[in-house]
Amino acid sequence: MLCCFLPISSLATEQQKQDTRQDLSDVKKQIASHKDQLQQNNQQVESIQKQLRKDDLAIASVARKVKDTNTQQTQTRAKIADLRQQQQQLQKQKQQQEGLLAEQIRSAYSSGHHDYLKLLLNQQKPEQVQRTLTYYSYLNDARMQSIGNFQDILQQLADVEQEQQIQADKLQALAQEQKQQQQQMLANQGEREKTLKSLNSKILTSKQRLNKLEGEEKSLIQTLARIQAQLQKQKELTGLSKLKRKLKWPVRGRIAHSFGTKKQGYLRWKGVMMNAPVGRDIKAIHDGTVLFSDWLKGYGLVIVVDHGDGYMSLYGHNQALLKNVGDRVEIGEPIALVGQSGGVSQSGVYFEIRHKGKPVNPKLWCR
Repeated sequence: MLCCFLPISSLATEQQKQDTRQDLSDVKKQIASHKDQLQQNNQQVESIQKQLRKDDLAIASVARKVKDTNTQQTQTRAKIADLRQQQQQLQKQKQQQEGLLAEQIRSAYSSGHHDYLKLLLNQQKPEQVQRTLTYYSYLNDARMQSIGNFQDILQQLADVEQEQQIQADKLQALAQEQKQQQQQMLANQGEREKTLKSLNSKILTSKQRLNKLEGEEKSLIQTLARIQAQLQKQKELTGLSKLKRKLKWPVRGRIAHSFGTKKQGYLRWKGVMMNAPVGRDIKAIHDGTVLFSDWLKGYGLVIVVDHGDGYMSLYGHNQALLKNVGDRVEIGEPIALVGQSGGVSQSGVYFEIRHKGKPVNPKLWCR
C-alpha cells in the first residue's frame, strides 16, 4: 500500500493562503461596515442640518418680533412723553383760566354787577340804562367765554389722561410680550445647542470637517453663481469701484478671521469673520437691491445685496433677516441682526464682497 505525504512547506503555504483569504474577507466586511456607517452618518448629518435650519429660523422669527416690540415700546414711550407735555401745558392753561374766572367773579361782585335787576333799578338816568346793559352784556359774554374755554381745557385734559392710561397699558402689555418672546428665544437657543452638539458628535475627523467645509463652500459658490446668472443689472446702481477705503464696515466688531487666511486644510477665508454681540444691527455697506435672503447650509441666515456693475456684498450667520428679495436698501440701513446661525460657536457676521463672482478683500473697501 502506497501513502502520499505533502511536504511540510506545502502545508504551511496552503494554510497561509487560507489565512490570507480569511483576512481579505474580514477586511471586505470591515470596509462594507464602514461604508454603511459612513452612509448612516451622512444621512444623520443631513437630518441634523435640516434641524439646525429649523432652529435658526425659529430664533430668527422670535428675534424679528423682539425687534418690532422694541420699536413699538420706543414709539409708545415717545407718545407718553408727548402726552405728559400736553398735560403740563393744559394744566397751565387750566390754572390761567381758573385765575381769570376768579378775577372776573371778584370784579363783578365788587362793582355790584352780580345782581342784574338791582343794577337796572338803581339807574337814575334813563340814558345810562342802555349803556349799562351793553357793558353788562360784554362782561357776561367774556365770563361765559372763559367758562367755555375752561370746560374745553378740562375735557382735553381728561382725554389726555385717558390716552396716557391707554398707552401705559399698551407699554405694560408690550413688556409682557417681550418677556414671553425672550423666554421663547432662550428655549429655541437651547434646542439649537442640542442640535449643534449632535452635529459635532457626528463630524469626528479633520478630514470629515474639511469635507463638510468643502460642501458648504461649494453650496455657497453655486448659490452666488445662480444669483449672478439671474441678476438683471440696474443702471442706477453704479457699483463699488470708486469707493475703495470709503465704505464703513457692516457692523462694529473685531475681525476674528481675515480675508485669505487659512480656514481648514487648503481652504482659505474668502471674506472676513467679524465678532459682534447678538442682536446688533448689520447695515448695508452701500445702496443696492436684495438678491438673496434665506438660510444656507454652513452660513446660516444669509443676505446678499447687489450694488451694480458686478459688485455684491454678502452677510452670513445672522440672527434674523430684516429685508426680503427685491427690497431696495440704502447705505447704512439695517438689513439683518448679528447672530450665530449655521452652527458657529460665537456670535458675529461673515462678510464678503464679490466682483463678477470672485471674492475680493473687504479691507480694500471698508475702513
